[in-house]
Amino acid sequence: MKSWKFTTATLPEHEQGQAWRDAMGRLCLPIGELPDKVGFRGEIFCIESPLGMEFALVDAEPHEIAGRYLNQDEAIWLTLLLEGEATLSYNSQRLQLVPGDIVYGPTYVEAIMRFPRDYRQLFVKAQRLILSPRVFAPLSLKLGHLSAQSGINHVFSGMMRSLAEVIEDISPEQLRPVETALTEFLITGLGDEKSVFSLGGVSGARAHHLQRICQRIETLLCEPDLTIGVVAQAEGVSTRYLQRLFTEAGNSFIHYLRTRRLERCRADLASSLHADLSISEICFRWGFNGSAHFSRVFRKEYGMSPREYRRRQAEERVV
Repeated sequence: MKSWKFTTATLPEHEQGQAWRDAMGRLCLPIGELPDKVGFRGEIFCIESPLGMEFALVDAEPHEIAGRYLNQDEAIWLTLLLEGEATLSYNSQRLQLVPGDIVYGPTYVEAIMRFPRDYRQLFVKAQRLILSPRVFAPLSLKLGHLSAQSGINHVFSGMMRSLAEVIEDISPEQLRPVETALTEFLITGLGDEKSVFSLGGVSGARAHHLQRICQRIETLLCEPDLTIGVVAQAEGVSTRYLQRLFTEAGNSFIHYLRTRRLERCRADLASSLHADLSISEICFRWGFNGSAHFSRVFRKEYGMSPREYRRRQAEERVV
């Protein structure tokens, strides 16, 4: 699990502004206007989870984040305002944010977030690998707002606030269930974004039903005997109806299940947290019945064997 810290407090005042721009650039957050003065106060603590989800606690004085950062992977980001206030402007819309509010969107979308006074925020970025194919069209997502005043968003906001309070002390083992829960909250919060969950004619109530089915599958990936019949029975629908939902989304139950298992295995192979697990242990961990079959489907999907993929990821970590 990777982590890094940055503070302008250790730098000469005349270097602090540019250093802050560079540090926020590591988060792919382009800085717009900074205060018209010498010196700038800002601190960042960033940690990358075992699945590759990025969490950054940002504490700084007034400025703005503006524009878009093109040199980054496809991902969905969200930010929780912890202290202060902010104004989000995009597509001729203007949204006033108060502590507890969550804003989300896809990478590459241009927007401006202004902080008129000192603020703290938790910034989270989930790579497409973590969400897809559960979010079938993540780049069709629009910028959105989840108010923390009521409902499940209040619970979501509270969980993120609690995470921000302990993020510098949390261990990889403790962060793993947090990132899984956060992914579920995010996908639930995106439920009204029909374009994200719509593909090949699945929309409305059927899209929401497919989303719920995918959430159930996610909790059962490690079960080697998981079948379409098991999921259909748990959802109270016929196997024919369930398969039709996936077909309308341009997928199939078997392909979806295999893809999700492969993505989980791929994340474990890339993580130093699971370096002590054998490839066989990882494939059985996510529901595959045999290492030989796992190696064949992994190579077909990613163009290399699990062993080669793990070796390359280890080399990249060293670099």
